[in-house]
Amino acid sequence: MRCGKSSTSGFVLIGMFMLIMLSGLVMVQASMRWQTQVLREREQELLKVGLAYRDAIGRYYNQTPGVVKTFPPTLEVLQEDTRFPTARRHLRKAYLDPITQREGWGLVMAPSGGIMGIYSLSDKLPFKTKGYRGELQHLNDKRYYGEWYFVYLPQSVAANTGSM
Repeated sequence: MRCGKSSTSGFVLIGMFMLIMLSGLVMVQASMRWQTQVLREREQELLKVGLAYRDAIGRYYNQTPGVVKTFPPTLEVLQEDTRFPTARRHLRKAYLDPITQREGWGLVMAPSGGIMGIYSLSDKLPFKTKGYRGELQHLNDKRYYGEWYFVYLPQSVAANTGSM
C-alpha cells in the first residue's frame, strides 16, 4: 500500500500556476487596451473643448460693440459678457483640461491685448499625430499636447496669412 499523495497532484499544481500566469497576462493586455481607449477619448474631448473655446473667443471678438474689435481679457468673461445691457454667454461653463484633468489652460495672448487662444499644459505624447485635415491640420506632427493650439484668427488676419 502507498502512503501519502499521488504523483498527479504535482501536475495539478503546475496547471494552476499556468492558469494564474495566463490570466495575469490577459489582465495586463486588457489594461493596456483600456488605457489606450481612455487616451483616445481624452484626446477627442480636448479637440471638442479647444474648438469650443476658440469659437467662444471668436464670438466675443466679433460681437464687440463699436468699430474696434477686442479679444476677451480673461476666459471667465466668455461665460458672462457684460458689455451689453443683458449679459451674453459665449461659453456655457469653464472646462477642465481633459488631458491633465485640472483647471487651467495655457493662454495665447493677442498682440493688441486679450486672449486669442488656449492650449493644454500637458507634456504627454499625443496618441494621434497624423491625419488631421481642414481646420485641424495644424495638429499634424505635434510632439506633445502642449503644442496643440486653439486660436481664433479674425477673418482679415486669416486672409492675409493665407495669401502669403
